[in-house]
Formats: sequence, structure tokens, C-alpha cells
Amino acid sequence: MKGFHTHNSHIPTEYEFKHSKWIQKMLQAYWVVIIAHFAIQVGCFLFLVYDRTPRDFLLNVLFWPTAISSSCILFASWVDRRFSSYSFYTMSIASTVIAWTIIHVNYDIRIILAICLLPIFASVLFFSKKRVWIVFLMQMAGYLLVLFDPAYRLYLSSFDMVSIPAFLILGTYVAQVIVTSGVEVLNDLQASMLAKQDLIVRNAIMTKQSKTDGLTNLYNQSSFKDYYEKAFEYANSGMSLHLALIDIDDFKSINDTYGHRVGDIILEKVSLIIQETITSSDIAARYGGEEFALLMFEQSFKQAYALVEQIRQKIALMGHLELEGASITVSIGLKSYSPHLSKDKLFEEVDACLYAAKRTGKNKTVTSLDLTSSLVEKT
Repeated sequence: MKGFHTHNSHIPTEYEFKHSKWIQKMLQAYWVVIIAHFAIQVGCFLFLVYDRTPRDFLLNVLFWPTAISSSCILFASWVDRRFSSYSFYTMSIASTVIAWTIIHVNYDIRIILAICLLPIFASVLFFSKKRVWIVFLMQMAGYLLVLFDPAYRLYLSSFDMVSIPAFLILGTYVAQVIVTSGVEVLNDLQASMLAKQDLIVRNAIMTKQSKTDGLTNLYNQSSFKDYYEKAFEYANSGMSLHLALIDIDDFKSINDTYGHRVGDIILEKVSLIIQETITSSDIAARYGGEEFALLMFEQSFKQAYALVEQIRQKIALMGHLELEGASITVSIGLKSYSPHLSKDKLFEEVDACLYAAKRTGKNKTVTSLDLTSSLVEKT
């Protein structure tokens, strides 16, 4: 609720946002109190011996107490909607007026005094000792105001004059103990929740680390195999699937000439180009060494071919300071899913396309169609 997070720093902010709902529920509860008081008074007047005239009863027992109490609730509800940061105070004032109005009307019923504890214990919901004391002062103000009525003062004994403030102080002390205990429980819950969140984050990091390659931030071979198996199941159900294998040409010579650190930088750059080029539905993985695997969904073979060609061309056009300005190339094998192929056979055929690209000049994409054509030419 607006403004609440500044009052009580040890209460979680998301917990304080519920205060507005609590205020609304308390205002609804006060409507119930008013209606119940009205109905009880009518019942007592009709069926019990009542020492008031009908006119006095209608005006001073029914009309004015109900009108004052209802007006307070309506005002508090309006403030809650328009100026929510003041909702607690207007609700507390409304509950104080209702409590002492009922006490004043029924001062001959000693137990009715207990209703003045309702606002105090309602303030406990907000877990603020300051607010509990504010409500206590409101109750003391209500008590002092009703003392201006000579009939009420006449009814009170000397013991009552002292015991009522003591009663309020004792109730406030109990409320303070509840607040303290509640805050401790909330702090424990918050600490437990933070520990749980930290554990969840750690588990998420560990899960990601177990699924991704630390150097390239792509999926690792183990994760790729899991995704490939699931993707093949979906393909059997009618979803389009294309598999590509991408291998950096002459990568061993890069490592031998410039060192493994430079080789790692090249791997990172290639993986970044792959990530930037593929769509959000595609899956890329470092399959091993300088080889990458790519699963493509929701597109035609022509679109898949254009995508891997885009990757190949981007890599070929990029110069590398680590290689004294030289560029690198990749060879790619590509094939689409077909119902007569098993997942192992599909992978083998894509691998064959990749090695055909290597044998026939590198820096090219060989598809199953290209491989079929070359085999026909050889025969």
C-alpha cells in the first residue's frame, strides 16, 4: 500500500502491500458491528424491559449512534480509495468512534467496555508498535470525551475511573507483545524465504552450468542429445526439423600457430555469431572441440539452408586481430528429418554431409541433396 514501506522497515514490502485489503476487511467488519448493534437494540426494546421512551430510543440509541458510526466508515472508505497512505489512521479513528459510541450508549453494560480493545488489536495486523500506541492514545481520547457526559461520569465509580485506563494500558501491552512476536516470526520467515531463494538461484546456476558449455555458453553435448531425442519425437508427430553440424576449418593449425587461448577466443566468436543468427525456437550446442550442432524448427528446408549459409558467410567475412587480421571459415552439413530415418541415421547423414564439405574445398554448406548429387556423379 502506498506509503507503508516507509513506516516499518523490518516488514517485507510485499507483505505490507496486503494492508489495503486488511483495512477494507476491517471496515466491512465494522459495518457488521454497527448492524449487529442496531438489531440487538431493536430486539431489546421490543422484547425486554427498556427504560427509555420511544422517541429517546429512536434518536439517541438508534439514529445518532448509527449515523455517526456509518459516517465514520464511509469517510474512512473514501480516504482509503483516494489517499491510501492515510487509510490506517482514518480506519483507526472510525473504529475508535464506533467503539466509544457503543460504549456510551450501553454504559450500564460493563462488559461492553471490552469493545474498545477492538481497534487496539486491529492495529496489531500492521506489526508496528508505533501504530499500536497511536491507537491506544485514540482510545484514551475517546474515554476522556465520554467523561464529559455527566450521566456517564455518575455511573462510574472511583475504581472505574482508574481501572479503565489500566485496562487500556494492559490491552496495549498485550498487543505490543503480539507485535514483537509477530515481527520475529516474520523475520524468521523472511530469512527462511531468502535462504530458499538463494538455494533456488544456486540450483538454477548449477543446472545451467551442467547443461551449457562453459566457454561458448551454448548447450553442451549431453544437453544437445536430450534435446535432439525430444525434437525427433516431435518430428515424428509432424513438426519440421532440420539438423546442421558446423565445424571450424583448420582449427588445429590455429591452435598450433597461435595457441589454445586464441583458439578459445575463436570458439567464443563463432558461438556468438551462431547465437545472434538463429531464431528463438532453434537450439545450438557445442558438440565437441570445434564442432557445433544446430536444431532448427518451424521453418522450411530453404529457410534452414539460408540460416546456416548466413552463419557461414558472417564467419568468413569477419577478420580477427588474434589471427593478425586473417579470417576463418566453417564447413556445414545440413539435412532435414524424414520419416524413414532414425535419429542415429539422420545424424550420420548430416555428419557425412559435413565431411563432404570438408573434402570438397571447405567453407561451404553441403546438404543431403548435394551429397546425393555427388554420389550419382561418382557412379
